[in-house]
Amino acid sequence: MELKLNIPTELNEITLKQYKKFISIGENNQDPNFIQAKMIEIFCGVSHKFATLMKYSDVEEITGMINKLLIQQPKLVTTFKMDGIEYGFIPDLDDMTLGEYIDLDTYTGDNNNIEVAMNVLYRPIVTKLKNKYVIEKYNPDNRDKMLNMPMDAVVSSLFFFLNLGLELSEITLSYLNKPQKINSEEYKILRENMAGISHFLPYLEETLSELKISLN
Repeated sequence: MELKLNIPTELNEITLKQYKKFISIGENNQDPNFIQAKMIEIFCGVSHKFATLMKYSDVEEITGMINKLLIQQPKLVTTFKMDGIEYGFIPDLDDMTLGEYIDLDTYTGDNNNIEVAMNVLYRPIVTKLKNKYVIEKYNPDNRDKMLNMPMDAVVSSLFFFLNLGLELSEITLSYLNKPQKINSEEYKILRENMAGISHFLPYLEETLSELKISLN
C-alpha cells in the first residue's frame, strides 16, 4: 500500500491544532531526528513509522520547506474559510466587550490556550457587503473550533497587534518631542489607544517567541 505525502506549501495549509501539537513535542524532546520525523508525521499526515523509513535526504528537504513556512510573517489575514464557514477579523477593536478584552488579554500570551484569543479576534461572518462585514457576537464556547484555523491567520493577527503597538509607540515619542503639533484631545485619544495596545506587547512577543517565529 502506497501512502501519499501531503506536504504543505503555504502557511494557511497548516492548522493551529497541528502547530500546537508540534510545539508541545519540541518542548519535551530535543532529539533533532525525532523532531524531524514528528514534523513529517504531523504536517504531512503519515505515521511516525512511515516517516522514519523515508530517505534522510527527502526528510531534510521536506522539513526544510516546512520550516520556511513556519517563520513567515504574513500580512493580516482578515477573512478565511474554515469548515465551510467564512470567518472575519474583528472589524472594530474599540467595540470589544469587557469579556472579550479579558479573554484577549489573558490568552494572547498563553501559547497553550491561544485559541481562546483567536476566538475573540476571528468569528463567523453573518453579513457581508464587498469588503465590509459583520461578525457573530462573541461566544466563549467556540474556542475549540479555532484549533482548525489556518496558521497564517494566527501569526498575522499577532504581528498585527505587535506592529500596531510599535507604531503607536513611535508616534507617541514623536509627539512627546514635538508637543506643540498635537492638541489636548488628540493627545488624550493617542494615549488611550497606546495604553490598550501596549498592554499586549509583552504577551505578543512572548507568544511569537514560543511559536519559534523571529521578530526580525
